[in-house]
Amino acid sequence: MSTNRPRVAQPASTPFDWLDEQAGLRSAAGLVRTLRPRAADPGGLLDLASNDYLGLTRHPAIAEGAAGAARRWGGGATGSRLVTGTTELHAELERELAEFCGFEAALVFSSGYTANLAALTALAPHGSLIVSDASNHASLIDGCRLARAETQVVPHADPAAVRKTLEAHGGPALMVTDSVFSVDGDAAPLDELATACREFGAGLVIDDAHGLGVLGSGGRGAPHAAGLAGAPDTVVTLTLSKSFGSQGGAVLGPAKVIEHLVNAARTFIFDTGLAPASAGAALAALRLLRAEPQRAERAREVAAELYRLLTAEGLAAVRPEAAVVSVRAPSPDGAVRWAADCRAEGLAVGCFRPPSVPDGISRLRLTARADLTDEQIADAVRVISRNAPG
Repeated sequence: MSTNRPRVAQPASTPFDWLDEQAGLRSAAGLVRTLRPRAADPGGLLDLASNDYLGLTRHPAIAEGAAGAARRWGGGATGSRLVTGTTELHAELERELAEFCGFEAALVFSSGYTANLAALTALAPHGSLIVSDASNHASLIDGCRLARAETQVVPHADPAAVRKTLEAHGGPALMVTDSVFSVDGDAAPLDELATACREFGAGLVIDDAHGLGVLGSGGRGAPHAAGLAGAPDTVVTLTLSKSFGSQGGAVLGPAKVIEHLVNAARTFIFDTGLAPASAGAALAALRLLRAEPQRAERAREVAAELYRLLTAEGLAAVRPEAAVVSVRAPSPDGAVRWAADCRAEGLAVGCFRPPSVPDGISRLRLTARADLTDEQIADAVRVISRNAPG
């Protein structure tokens, strides 16, 4: 008599079953993210959640810049910048960006993220050191991780810590920082950081994503305002997706730095070039800002007024130094509910919570758009105050 028993089918497993546990942990912590498609027609929604600081995304001149470029050059770049992805439009944008911001040369990338990866991986070889501010954007953090250099993270906005770290290293080094930090909107002490770097012969890399279009003369950026534009030891990265209402990124600096990136930056060499429509929109935005430099000042005025009214309502807002206004929330769940309640009343606000920010600093984040009226500012503050967690 056979003792063999029929096999009981075991539940199939996959290499990704561990994701179920991760999903459960996110759900329990109230940290589940969802995609919310944006309507082409915003209707009655007032959008303070975007990075459209100058209110140019829907401006007719920017839309026509994109459409005209697409009609002339097609829908895509067709290849990497070194093969077929560079057009006369890209070269024109690079020349005008460099001139506007005060640098010798510029190189355009498909995003600000890839621009940051390029600058750090190509300019920090093995044996060098990257000194990185603790509050830097994720793209700078990823650039540090991918670079062959050693990375030392220093306390936020602390030139003394930068100086101490560079002194201990004693070799080739870069210091990298945001010009304006995206969570709280505070500005880096660029002049003091530049002094510390020069004391030890280190390069300074500044991500001006949140400064371009808002700070400096006519919106030329934080490095320009700090007197660092065109400096031989300074490299600036930026995005075209915020103040310029388009998409893409760029690195600005000495011509020899840009030449090196063309030959050594993997996110330039192996990535498809920026789509012509995005390049056309960005160029149109740059030219419009030149013609209307008051937009930069207005964005700063809106930020100051949002801060004044929010604090008058007893809310814990951070004093803005550009066009980002941050309001402290009591908890991640509280921030999510607060943002949802505001949206239900026709106001879209950003919601920053872990893991995007460290535990304990969940925020609502507001964009001080240059095209907001005083009435819209007051209405927004009333909605935020009315829905604040008790």
